[in-house]
Amino acid sequence: MDTTQFARALLDWYDAGHRALPWRQTRDPYRVWISEIMLQQTRAETAIPYYERFVLRFPDVRALAEAPEEDVLKAWEGLGYYSRARNLQSAARRIVCEYGGELPATSAQLRGLPGIGPYTAGAIASICFGERVAAVDGNVERVVSRLWGVREDVTRPPVRRAIAAHAQSLVPPARTGDFTNAMMELGATVCVPGAPRCLLCPAQAQCDACARGDAQDLPIKKKARPQRVQRMGVAIVRCGGRVLLRQRAERLLGGLWVFPLFEDATQPESLARALADTGIQAAYDAPLGDARHVFTHIIWEMALHALSSPDAPDLPGCRWVDAQALRALPLPTAMKAARIAALQLLDEWEEETT
Repeated sequence: MDTTQFARALLDWYDAGHRALPWRQTRDPYRVWISEIMLQQTRAETAIPYYERFVLRFPDVRALAEAPEEDVLKAWEGLGYYSRARNLQSAARRIVCEYGGELPATSAQLRGLPGIGPYTAGAIASICFGERVAAVDGNVERVVSRLWGVREDVTRPPVRRAIAAHAQSLVPPARTGDFTNAMMELGATVCVPGAPRCLLCPAQAQCDACARGDAQDLPIKKKARPQRVQRMGVAIVRCGGRVLLRQRAERLLGGLWVFPLFEDATQPESLARALADTGIQAAYDAPLGDARHVFTHIIWEMALHALSSPDAPDLPGCRWVDAQALRALPLPTAMKAARIAALQLLDEWEEETT
């Protein structure tokens, strides 16, 4: 592999035209960091409006560090994987305390911050500080595995280390930030999963997988375990003009507000009993339909039910909220259908009482 030739061809291709993503218009380490965390589990096109709103709401590290966690989670609402938002704020507080509010300039220092692994550290350090370091995400892993013809399971640690070494060998001494963005761009737009656009690739002549005709089969990954389906009953409990929310203490969606939900309690009787066990006496009103949400390792099949309570007891970790508060609190996407149904119930109640 002629790495100098590869870097030159890739940068020429990148210079000729690439997506005008907002985080590419800046070398501000804070903004690049925010974008890279968002892009870990989110497509660029989806991330753009979230990114723009987030940096408007929290324009620098200190603003993020000092904000209430609930505000940060609300700004993240809809992106999922909320541990990313918590790690962002935790890292921001560390940056303020340990680095005077400025992100550290080396990948080694960046890796010491919460939520920043080798890829994110490499991206920030190369794009913002010119460090000659590779940033290996899923796109880059795919590019490198095809270039070198890696025909082993890339989830195995030795293979992953070999791919990281190959990626590092490609990084040129100059224009490291442009090179990092170009590698990501190549993987996202040309060297795509399934059916790569090899005829458009600037590295076609040097690519082992293209020469052998098996680029569509690489990288090789062991099949993931099938997701487990979990049947959940969701209780939308109304008392007057308020509904009941609970802040989850569980790891999944921890810290976010949800409607009371109970595994396997999908029928009215079982749901009412489950509520009673938590201290809520509620009468069943009506079914509100079904909802489905897919997590990485689990699928929630949810049955939504409306219930009414004669009083609103004060329960630990719970809130009775009106429509305005329900809109303002950070609820996960899994609760989207339930929130819509709850707001409709509150609107109907308001019409009946006015």
